[in-house]
Amino acid sequence: MGAGVVKKSGGGGRRGRRRGSSASMSDINITPFVDVMLVLLIIFMVAAPMLTVGVPVELPETAAASLPTEQEEPLAITIAADGKLFIMNTEVAEEELIPKLQAIAAERASDKVFLRADGTVPYERVAQVMGALNGNGFRNIGLVTDSNGPLMGGATGGASAAPNEG
Repeated sequence: MGAGVVKKSGGGGRRGRRRGSSASMSDINITPFVDVMLVLLIIFMVAAPMLTVGVPVELPETAAASLPTEQEEPLAITIAADGKLFIMNTEVAEEELIPKLQAIAAERASDKVFLRADGTVPYERVAQVMGALNGNGFRNIGLVTDSNGPLMGGATGGASAAPNEG
């Protein structure tokens, strides 16, 4: 019983390395990528609730579909539950609403106005504000609602809770 040694032919003194090639790493290290993505995820999770714009209102629910988004931030008028009027986040008196809107609209490219009203606000109040807007040249008015409202057959709408303009 003896041990044998096997020699490779054509070695010529070189040890398995080909001329001009270097050992390259064929693995991709994704740990730094995952770390960055997790940090960004946490940042967006913390920042997302702060991005909601507007006065907090309970929008009525309808089965209307969302309108396509626009380039310019829409001009929003809000009727709060207590009847106060807001242009974007700024409270305005009823007699100042139209003059301020006309001044703002003169500087905007879009004539679209979104009307947001709390679900507890009487329809008469919403109709009065909408009529005042229409009577003063604001003809492109969108009503903002939530999309979980009932359909005509008594079923509920989609599962999305995103606001719709429709």
